[in-house]
Formats: sequence, C-alpha cells, structure tokens
Amino acid sequence: MTCVVGVIVNPVAGMGGKVGLKGTDGREALLRARELGAQPIAPQRVLQALGRLTEAREQITIIAPPGDMGEREVRAVGFQAEALDMVVGDETTSADTVAAAEEMVRRGVDLLLFAGGDGTARDIYNAVGDAVPVIGVPAGVKMHSAVFATDPWAAGDLALGFLRGEVRTVREAEVMDIDEEAFRAGRVSATLYGHLMVPQSPLMQDLKSGSSTDEGAALVGMAAYVVEMMGEGVHYLVGPGTTTRAVMDHLELQNSLLGVDVIRDGRLVIADANEAQLLEVVQNECAHILVTPIGGQGYIFGRGNQQISAEVLRTVGVKNLWVLATKGKILSLDRKPFLVDTGDPEVNDMLRGYVQVIMDYRQETVYRVR
Repeated sequence: MTCVVGVIVNPVAGMGGKVGLKGTDGREALLRARELGAQPIAPQRVLQALGRLTEAREQITIIAPPGDMGEREVRAVGFQAEALDMVVGDETTSADTVAAAEEMVRRGVDLLLFAGGDGTARDIYNAVGDAVPVIGVPAGVKMHSAVFATDPWAAGDLALGFLRGEVRTVREAEVMDIDEEAFRAGRVSATLYGHLMVPQSPLMQDLKSGSSTDEGAALVGMAAYVVEMMGEGVHYLVGPGTTTRAVMDHLELQNSLLGVDVIRDGRLVIADANEAQLLEVVQNECAHILVTPIGGQGYIFGRGNQQISAEVLRTVGVKNLWVLATKGKILSLDRKPFLVDTGDPEVNDMLRGYVQVIMDYRQETVYRVR
C-alpha cells in the first residue's frame, strides 16, 4: 500500500461552540469568540484522526497546507508532511481551503481528509466536486452534512480502511449549510449545496433530518411529565431543539431554541448560556441536563450543543441526564444508537451503554448510546 493523502485543517472551525456563538463564519464572529475566551478545537481533532494512521506511516505520503492548516498537525504525529507551496496569512480564509484542495486534486491524492464544519465542507465541495473521495473530521458546531465521520477516531479508522482497500465502495453524501446569522437569531434555514464522494461505512454520520410536525400531543405530555418530576432548588440545563423547547413552553418561559437555557424553580436563570456559565452553575449546585437527539443523526452531545462540554458532563454525571425523544423520533433512527462526540474519550466512555428516554407523559424507555 502506497497512498497519497491530503490533509486540510480549518483552524478556527468550531471555536464558537462552547462560548455559545453557534459558529465562527465571518471575521466578526471569530473575533467575538476569541473575546469570550474560545480556543481552537480543530487541531486537536485532526491529531486524534491522524493518530489512527500512524501504524501505516511508511506506506502513506501526506500533503498539507503550511502551518496550522495541516502541516503542523501532520508532523506532530510523526509523518513527514509535504507542504503545499502557498502562502497562508495569520487569519486563514475559505479561499485558502479552496486553493489547497484544488492543488491536492491536481496532485492526484487518493483521499482528502479535512477538519472543519459545514462551511469548510462547502469550500471542499467547491474545490473538488466528485474528483476525489473525502472524509470530514467533525470539528465545527453544526455539521448537518453527511460528509463527516461520527467522530475523529472514526475518521482515522475509516481513512486507514479505505486506503488499505478494506472499504471499497464510495457514495454521494450531501453538503448542507445554514445561514449562521439566521441561526443565531433562532431560525434554521438549511440549503443543499451539492454532494461529495465519501466511503460507504457506518463510521460516517447521517444527514440531519427535520422534526415531525404531527407529534404535538406527545410533546405536550412529555413536557408535563418532565416539569412534574423537577425538584426544588435544582438547576436544569435545557439543550437546544424543538423537543426540549416543549418544556420551556409548558413553563411559559422564553426559549433560545438553538442555545442552552438554565432554569430553576420554574424560572429562567440564564438564557443562551455558554460553557463557562454552565460550569459555574454545576460546580456548586445540583443540576440535571435535558437533551434531545438530533433527528436522523442520533447525536445527543457534540453537535450543536458544545456548550454542554465534556467538563460539564463529567461534573453533572450520567445519572442526572434526561434524554427527551418522542416515539416517532426514536423510530426515525431505524435502530441506530444514540451517538456522542464530546472530544474526550473518557467522557464518551462514561456515556456509553443505555440511557433512560422520556417519550410522553409517564412513558419511558431505554436506548443504547454508542
């Protein structure tokens, strides 16, 4: 096996997640994320993926843009990276991603591995179309597209299997993105931009699907049951989504829909909280977390709710996790498990197993978490 792999990292992807900005598209959003103390996550995530390839180091040649767009991470795991002859400024741009991907197509790479979110996937699509198979290392906030592996380690495992010929089939996968300005205002406007070729494997995540509109009674019953079980003096961290919004509606509280709200004793304590605010709450007080799986994908953590970070989850504990999902939402997963991608292997393992799911008024079930 002698293969050439292209690696591209969007170093600012996902920085807005923990600080509650819903993304970092645009310079203003990036500057705001940094003001709030956001740290890069994409470099670490691509290191986790590349670490799975090191056993085949002698058989793989890696091409990457210079500096923190890939070369640095490739060298950090022991590969002799071949840096592209291009100039990258202190602030990388989508044009840099497009230029790097176009050059990799010209070089005839066997596989393109990129780290970023939906915006980065759009740039890759604009550059390569269906010319080369790709695998996305999930490092953004939203990641509605079906071009990402389920987590960074899965991306590395799949890349290795594909290069070895163990995974031979490729398929078209949707590249989706949403308007971040509308997203921050609480509106989801998703657009299909095209398709990329990805290996056919369960290690790739599914496309996010919308919620059903005919489950109103179940949502009302679920919300009433959750509120009935709430204790006095306990903080409840209500994750994003229309399912969890039903709880806020039942309490007649304003809901940020796409953020994380904190309530206590039937009152809104913090609206659209970031990670730092959540940590301040859970470190000193009893707390529960309310989340719902993403339709079609099944993620309960790691997609769109990065404010509920690994550290928050470790502090709150699995026993204080409430998962809300109607029967229809469960059936839409077609027996596929819930997924977690917190970025922390220990916390991922902590969540593995079975979790209690509230489906309607006094109706619960258990469901597997992978």
